[in-house]
Amino acid sequence: MERGQVAALMQQILKKQGRDATVAEDTVLRDVGFRSLDFSELALRIEQETGRELNFDAGRLRQIRTVGDVLDFFQEASG
Repeated sequence: MERGQVAALMQQILKKQGRDATVAEDTVLRDVGFRSLDFSELALRIEQETGRELNFDAGRLRQIRTVGDVLDFFQEASG
């Protein structure tokens, strides 16, 4: 899945919850209120869109801090 598609899904999740959906890749997730449940919802949406189950590396998950990190993670996981 392309970065732009993942970013659009992420923005939909933020907007649905009444949060600012305009985020840059260097935006810190905590600053926009993107939490682990939001991450899980994003993962489920990506799996539905691609029709494939994603494989997560727990060590890599702990390193995610910014929107760009999320985009990188899902681009690699769905690649």
